[in-house]
Amino acid sequence: MPFNSVFSWFIKKRIHQIDLFRKYPVEVQDELFERLINEGSLTSFGIEHGFLDIRTPEDFKKAVPVRDYNELKPYIDRIIDGEEMVLWPSRTRWFAKSSGTTSDRSKYIPVTKEALEDCHYKGGKDLLAMYYHNHPDASLYKGKHLVMGGSSEFIGADKERYVGDLSAIIIRNLPIWAEFRRTPSRDIALMDNWEEKIDRIVHSTIDEDVHILIGVPSWTLVMLKRMLEITGARDITEVWPNLELFMHGGVNFTPYRKQFEALIPNKEMQYYESYNASEGFFGIQDENDGHDLLLMLDYGIYYEFMPLSELGKSHPETIGLKDVEIGQNYALVISTNAGLWRYLIGDTVRFTSVRPYRIQVSGRTKHYINTFGEEVMVENTDDAIAYACEHTGATMTDYTVAPVYMSDSHTGGHEWLIEFVKEPADIRLFTEYLDQRLREVNSDYAAKRSGDLTLRMPLVQVAPTHTFYNWLKSKDKVGGQHKVPRLSNDRDHLEEILSTIVVA
Repeated sequence: MPFNSVFSWFIKKRIHQIDLFRKYPVEVQDELFERLINEGSLTSFGIEHGFLDIRTPEDFKKAVPVRDYNELKPYIDRIIDGEEMVLWPSRTRWFAKSSGTTSDRSKYIPVTKEALEDCHYKGGKDLLAMYYHNHPDASLYKGKHLVMGGSSEFIGADKERYVGDLSAIIIRNLPIWAEFRRTPSRDIALMDNWEEKIDRIVHSTIDEDVHILIGVPSWTLVMLKRMLEITGARDITEVWPNLELFMHGGVNFTPYRKQFEALIPNKEMQYYESYNASEGFFGIQDENDGHDLLLMLDYGIYYEFMPLSELGKSHPETIGLKDVEIGQNYALVISTNAGLWRYLIGDTVRFTSVRPYRIQVSGRTKHYINTFGEEVMVENTDDAIAYACEHTGATMTDYTVAPVYMSDSHTGGHEWLIEFVKEPADIRLFTEYLDQRLREVNSDYAAKRSGDLTLRMPLVQVAPTHTFYNWLKSKDKVGGQHKVPRLSNDRDHLEEILSTIVVA
C-alpha cells in the first residue's frame, strides 16, 4: 500500500481523536491527571509527596509545590548519575539540553520513552496530519524532509545516557518510516560544529527533492542564504522546486516571514508553526495562515496556569483549564510523562479561544520589560518590529531591548539594538512606527508614553552585520534552538553585546 494511503488512514483516525479532546477538554485532562499520578506514585518523588493519597488537583497542589529547574535539579542529578525510579518509573536515558535562554548554566531536561513517543513524536505527526487535512492534495511524502538538527554527547562511563538538543535526541531515535524520508544523513545532522554543518547540509541536499523544511526560523535562514551563495541560484525555488512546507517553532515567525517569502517566492508555500520545547510539545497550528496554536491535551501533559501576579510568591496560586480567561497572560506550569511535576517552564501564554483552547506564546517569565510599569511582552515587540519593517521596507535579522533608566536629566525609556538585513532609509521614521505600534498593542506602554512623562521615545541603534551571531558564537550558543534574549529588565545582555561590537 502506498505510504500516502497509509498516512491518509492515520490522519482520519487522528483527526477524530483531536476532535474528541476539542469537545471534552476538561474530561481529557482529568483522566490524564489520574493516569500521571498513578504512574508516579511509586517513584521516589511520588512517595516523598504522598501520591497514593492524592485524589484531586487540589490535593496535588497542596502536596507538591511549584518548582523551577533549580528546585527540581537535585532529582534530575540523581537520574543523570544512574539512579532509577526517581521522577518517573521507566528508565531515563536522554536529557534535552535546554537552549531557551543564553545563560551560561545549561538545563538538562529528562526525556523518557513515553515523552518521546507520546508527546514529541506525536506532535510532529499531528502537525503533518493537520497540514494534510487542510491540503489533501499535498505531495510531501514524494520527496525529502530537511531537518535542521542539533548535537548530542554521551554522559557517564556506561555510555547509555546522553545529553543534547531535543532535535538531536529526536533524530537519534526516529522510527524507520520517518528516517527514510529525512535528509541530510544522521552524521551531518548531528554535527556539533554549526558552521561546518551548514556547509555540509547545503552540499548534501542541493540535488535532493526537498518538500519540507523543519527547524528554527533564524538558523534555517542562515542555511537558505548559504544555499544561494553556493549554488548561485536566484531563489530557493530554483534549488527545490517542489518545496511546499516549512514547519517551524522556537521563536515568533512574524519578524522573519518577509525574508522567507523573498527567498522562497512561491505563493503556494505554507508555513506551519508548533510550540515544541525541551519540556514537551504543547501546541500546533491547525488552520491555514493561523496565528493561534491548538493546545494539545492528550500528550501526557497536565496543565496549570499561573496568573503573572503570582510570579515570585512562595506559594503561588494556579488555575486549571476550565478557569482560564481569553486575553490574560499566564505562566505555564506542567506535570508530564517525563517526570516534571508542577514544573514552571518559564514561558507565558495567552488564550485566544476556549472553544477549542487556542493559545499564543506571549513571552518568557524572565524575558519582558516592566521597569516602569509598562508590562511589555515579547509578542508586543515582535508585532511592533514587524509593523515598522513593513511600513519602511526594512527586514531584520535579530534584536534585543533593554531599559534606559531614569536620571535627573531625563525620563526612562527602551533601547533597541537591531541588526538589519535591509536597513530602513529613515531610522527616525522606523522608530516612530515602532513606538506607534507598541502604543496600539499595549495600553500600559501607551499610558507610560503619554506626554513622555515616564517613557520617552525608544532609542534605536543599528547593529553591524553578524553582531548577534558573533555574540552567540562567543558563548558557544550557535545553532540548534539557541536564540538571543529579546527583552530584559536589566541592561546586562545589551551591554555585553555592545561591548563585543566595540571589540570587533
